[in-house]
Amino acid sequence: MSISKREEGKKVNSNINVTPMVDVMLVLLIIFMVITPMLGDKVTVELPKVSAAIIMDAANKDDAITVAVTRDGSTFLGGDKVALTDLSTRVQDLESRKTNPSDDKSVYLRADTRSNFGKVEDTIDALRTAGVNQLNLMTDKTQLDQPAQ
Repeated sequence: MSISKREEGKKVNSNINVTPMVDVMLVLLIIFMVITPMLGDKVTVELPKVSAAIIMDAANKDDAITVAVTRDGSTFLGGDKVALTDLSTRVQDLESRKTNPSDDKSVYLRADTRSNFGKVEDTIDALRTAGVNQLNLMTDKTQLDQPAQ
């Protein structure tokens, strides 16, 4: 009878297999690349629905100034909550930082359907005080293919 000796220690592979890690990283990269452009609207607002909506591609530009009024009456400049008294100075600062000074002073206002009109009116007054030449009110287009009830 002989004693058998196991020699598994010599067969151990100490190399790290990085292929699964690379696969996971590539999937995460693709997910972030797809989701990042969708993060443009930082404030969720239910826009009013109209039948004659006009597509404004300039509202999606990086340097576009977007003001939102939420249902509870809060005012947001981009994604930052702003007091109504500070809105005009903050908009003037953003206008002065624009790369092309020949651009018109146009601002995009996104007001919730159920927001108080007085708050929207105060926001418009603050924007006019800031020297905004053109104020664009953002809306959604109604779906015409729905049957009337």
